[in-house]
Amino acid sequence: MLRFRVPDMTCGGCARAVTNAIRAVDPAAEVVADPPGRMLSVGSTAGEAALVAALEEAGYHPERLPAG
Repeated sequence: MLRFRVPDMTCGGCARAVTNAIRAVDPAAEVVADPPGRMLSVGSTAGEAALVAALEEAGYHPERLPAG
């Protein structure tokens, strides 16, 4: 599971947009978005670079966090 801090994910609409961006890369991805905490967890077979690129293309600025 990859974890990201997404400072510009602030609402439910943002959570949907982030989830849709991830699922455009990997439709089977497990996505847990927490807008109040600005945290995103992703379980995916897609590479980290592809996921980050999808989030950035959607207008978000993810910061990778250590696993844990």
